[in-house]
Amino acid sequence: MTQLSQDATIDPAAANRASASGSDQAVIKCVGLTKIFRDFWLRNRVRAVDGINLEVRRGEVFGLLGPNGSGKSTTIKLALGLLHATAGRVFVFGRRPEEVAIKKRIGYLPEESYLYRFLNARETLDYYGRLFFQHRAQRQKRIDMLLEMVGLTAVQRRPVGEYSKGMQRRIGLAQALINDPDLLILDEPTTGLDPIGTRQIKDLIFELAQRGKTVLLCSHLLGDVEDVCDRVAIMFGGKVRKEGTVDELLVQSDSTTIQTATLDVATIQQIEQVLERDGRHIEKVEQPRQRLEQLFLDIVQDALAEGAATSGARDSGQMAQFLVSDEGQSAELRGAHLPASGAELVNQLISPSRESTDRAGESAPEQPPVATDQEAIDRLTDSDDRRAGASTSAGTVRGAPATPQKKHDQALLDELLEESSAEDDDPASSGPG
Repeated sequence: MTQLSQDATIDPAAANRASASGSDQAVIKCVGLTKIFRDFWLRNRVRAVDGINLEVRRGEVFGLLGPNGSGKSTTIKLALGLLHATAGRVFVFGRRPEEVAIKKRIGYLPEESYLYRFLNARETLDYYGRLFFQHRAQRQKRIDMLLEMVGLTAVQRRPVGEYSKGMQRRIGLAQALINDPDLLILDEPTTGLDPIGTRQIKDLIFELAQRGKTVLLCSHLLGDVEDVCDRVAIMFGGKVRKEGTVDELLVQSDSTTIQTATLDVATIQQIEQVLERDGRHIEKVEQPRQRLEQLFLDIVQDALAEGAATSGARDSGQMAQFLVSDEGQSAELRGAHLPASGAELVNQLISPSRESTDRAGESAPEQPPVATDQEAIDRLTDSDDRRAGASTSAGTVRGAPATPQKKHDQALLDELLEESSAEDDDPASSGPG
């Protein structure tokens, strides 16, 4: 094919997606946000962020660009609540970033992967899943999906400290997705990744954006940002110097690209004659080139198809199902199964384990209604009486009567339930955490 200009054609898909999400509520909103780092004597040392006004809309991929020291990472840490603003405000999901309640809706991949080097990949993801109160079955299911997605299934038992930097970025991305976040913040996600991993990260970002999730991307690889972002903001000296959609910032309105099948010399001369009538001429005639990234990926795919072996990370699998389904966050993730009272906790302790019943091949019994505090105490103490009577008849209790034990249990449970009631009545304990 022949290309009649060095400019690229315009793809309106990203701009349409950005305009469609513009009417939605802002996920991140910065108003006059300023951060000044001070020295030991409280003198202003560095103005890292200088009164920026920024808005990241729901369902878009937003790129935050700038040279080293321009304030990108500081802005991200302010949005995460890791730093406190000197002036101005930042809101995440309409709330202050310091509130713990919004943390479960955020996934964060920092610029450096800070991981426990003696844990393997599976143990690492299990640890982060526990932080979100996910039950064991849910954790194991998501871990399997994520390891397959990032291509680390074959090396999941190796300690993370033995991973290359690119493999550590892969497991870092998996931990950022373990809670199925609504907002994903990626700080230099492709650092250390090979072109295959870079392509997979970009495909992942596309998939998440199509599902309606919001992605904030910070990267020095401008080609990657151009490929995936709907809007970008370019920072320098702590200020936002330019902001807009990719097309608004990159399109050159003073030239036109026409792409056709390969033309012969005679046809090109005819086109030149037509343009000369309007005082124009062809500036360049060249064959379009394939991108080096695509050539690299094609070569690797051909090698994999031939069955070539590799000791590194393998080609990733399909997107984790819980990231593309509409099931949302589970009730376990939101802490819905935490006991609400002392009586409910007692009932859970004395009821048979559901897992043990399932292992025995029996159907799980229906959960009994929550008993009152006194009923729960009676059930515990009655079971103690039966155990004590059985032990006495067998000759195993050496003269120890059941009545003192029952009184001891009764006193202990009374004390625990009084403490629980006191905490419920205390107005200070019912405030926000």
